[in-house]
Amino acid sequence: MIPRLTDGYPDGHNGFMGKKYSIAQARDQLARVVREAEGEPIELTRRGEPVAVMVSLKAYSELRGESPSLWKRLEQFRMQVLRDGIEDVFDDVRDTSVGRDPQTF
Repeated sequence: MIPRLTDGYPDGHNGFMGKKYSIAQARDQLARVVREAEGEPIELTRRGEPVAVMVSLKAYSELRGESPSLWKRLEQFRMQVLRDGIEDVFDDVRDTSVGRDPQTF
């Protein structure tokens, strides 16, 4: 999940919980910072103040509301079922509790 950078947190906290790099540090270690951004958002600072966030392409697409088509999601589901089996997919869907006692009317 991607942290939301919003107001409303106490003590001026901006809600960002990822790693921070100055722009100079990020420039000097760009390949490493990009690899880290593929896993979690990276905050970039200038003179100690946050100015930008680096995120993976997948996270950026999600933020923009670009989600895979229904057909693409169906293909992904089918691949998951072929890989993991159907039993694992629905394990947490069905309520296995006994339920309530039936009442006679």
